[in-house]
Amino acid sequence: MELQKLTIQLPATFKDIGISTIELTYQIFGKPLHEAPIILVNHALTGNSQVAGTSGWWKAIVGTKKAINLEKYTVIAFNIPWNGYQLEEVELPVQHQLLSTKKVAEIFWAGLDQLNVPVLHAIIGGSIGGSIGWEMAFLRPHAIHHLIPIACSLKASDWLIANVLVQEHILNHSTSPIEDARKHAMLLYRTPASLTEKFNLQYKKEEQQYAVESWLEYHGKTLKNRFSLNAYKVINHLLKTIGQEIRESDIVKFSQASNIKIHMIAINSDYMFPREEQLLIFETLSRYKSSIKYSEIQSIHGHDAFLIEYKQLETILNQVL
Repeated sequence: MELQKLTIQLPATFKDIGISTIELTYQIFGKPLHEAPIILVNHALTGNSQVAGTSGWWKAIVGTKKAINLEKYTVIAFNIPWNGYQLEEVELPVQHQLLSTKKVAEIFWAGLDQLNVPVLHAIIGGSIGGSIGWEMAFLRPHAIHHLIPIACSLKASDWLIANVLVQEHILNHSTSPIEDARKHAMLLYRTPASLTEKFNLQYKKEEQQYAVESWLEYHGKTLKNRFSLNAYKVINHLLKTIGQEIRESDIVKFSQASNIKIHMIAINSDYMFPREEQLLIFETLSRYKSSIKYSEIQSIHGHDAFLIEYKQLETILNQVL
């Protein structure tokens, strides 16, 4: 479970960004490497490689006798480069705006190559982690048995790109950038119904503010204490690059060539990656590929439901795995 490091020699495609090597950090859980089927878990926006264990952000799903059973599988979790996990400072490349989810996928494959892992039993990830999983599948359509993208998309939508721009402006111009950006983002991760159920116009007299205001302040301060400004900037930027090089012809080619079993999992109330977008991807791929399935988590909580509705998610994953 200890954080480990790989030094990755990057391909020529990274020359424009101004980097030739990168330090990729990761953790391994469950069975020893090469002794069991390997599952790659890609973390979400402000997550990290600590997916299991006492402080694991997905410990309800990844663990002994859980949906991703650590008695049966080896789990690898990489940190998205520059996410700042266990690092005091995050120094971005000069041309970091040229980074993309595809380039992160290339880095992850390079890390797996260095670990001598040519084939994965599964890639699973929520939010941007699932989108990186899509990018990895398009890069190596024969190196994955199961792809399980959760609450994410194959391509960034106009809606997502617009929200990234608002986040960028907050991060670049606010006097409290992390806190203020997080407050805005939380409204994208949840829904009006979710907030009504949770707070119902409660007012905290001692704080002289509504409970929902206090909740947003808490999330802003919490993220500031564990996330750097540069890390937030780069992860936010990556969102708008999802699938930016993937064209319809690439989707057709991938569908016809790949033998990956795909199981998409959407959330019926997701504002960030609306179910309609994911259904459209499913319908498009289904025209050319039979080994694809679609499931929905029913929840009022929006995008964050994949971190809340564990019983529903576990039921779906047990059927897939």
